[in-house]
Amino acid sequence: MFVCCRYDFGWILALSALFTFSDASSQTVNQELSNIFNELWKLDVNRLMPGTHYNISLQGKAGYIPQGSTSAVDHASSPLFTSVDEAKLNSMTTYLLDNYERSTGVAERVTAEEVTENNSFLDAVLETAVMKRAHRYLIGKGKSHSDLRQFKSQLYYMWFRLYHRDRNGGEDSSGFEHAFVGETKFGREIMGLHNWVQFYLQEKQELLDYKGYKARDNDAPNEDDHVLNVQFSWHGLVKPVASAFVGVSPEFEMAIFTILFLTSTEKTTTAVVNLDEYQLEMVVHRHGRSIGTAYPKLLSSNNRHV
Repeated sequence: MFVCCRYDFGWILALSALFTFSDASSQTVNQELSNIFNELWKLDVNRLMPGTHYNISLQGKAGYIPQGSTSAVDHASSPLFTSVDEAKLNSMTTYLLDNYERSTGVAERVTAEEVTENNSFLDAVLETAVMKRAHRYLIGKGKSHSDLRQFKSQLYYMWFRLYHRDRNGGEDSSGFEHAFVGETKFGREIMGLHNWVQFYLQEKQELLDYKGYKARDNDAPNEDDHVLNVQFSWHGLVKPVASAFVGVSPEFEMAIFTILFLTSTEKTTTAVVNLDEYQLEMVVHRHGRSIGTAYPKLLSSNNRHV
């Protein structure tokens, strides 16, 4: 189950697409965040492994299209995911994908059952070594309380609190819905949907069509990569460039973006990190004390930045 406000994120996403393939060598790496994120990477025992738990087919390189497009040349005749070990996936207590209203401006109706599911999901996340380490790090930084109940409340407010993403509608969005599930804006633009499980499930239902990978000519991805830039269509709209982790657990994604969010007060926080064999620009945009959007932006893979 996986799950951009009264603020217009269109210009942010357009700039993100424009600078996705900036020169990694010109970026200043945040070494402290690199260190803690690599610790969390090593602790992520729920990460699915390529070739074992899933297989992907990268196919062709997608072309340029502007934001708001409804069509794109398809450089991938087959889905991105050729197989996923669903038994492995479903055995994870931290995999949650609820039904959310796709369009911003349409108020969400959160039932008591959904609140219970969200709380159970957070309880499971808090039991993982990944989130326990992230919690200790945030306590050390003075950004979270040591009391687990207070930390859980902090996480719930950050990720699941409903807020107005469209100024004319009701409480229509949350950080979790945007980043993990995806939304559409006025039926003209795809927002969010940075989670690989949601991508796979939407592909399986033939609601999402993978159009090809995005990369610089000298940095083509491999099928065992855990971070990809891709292009896809969803419900009649096209996302020109979307960056996402592949195979990682939801607790890993929540942990790194929670750290990035809580250790900064900027409206939009970016940090370049070296994670495993990748150089990434991590991006978090805040909506008050909640997450507006959060995603990785792949700068370089296969240690080409070293």
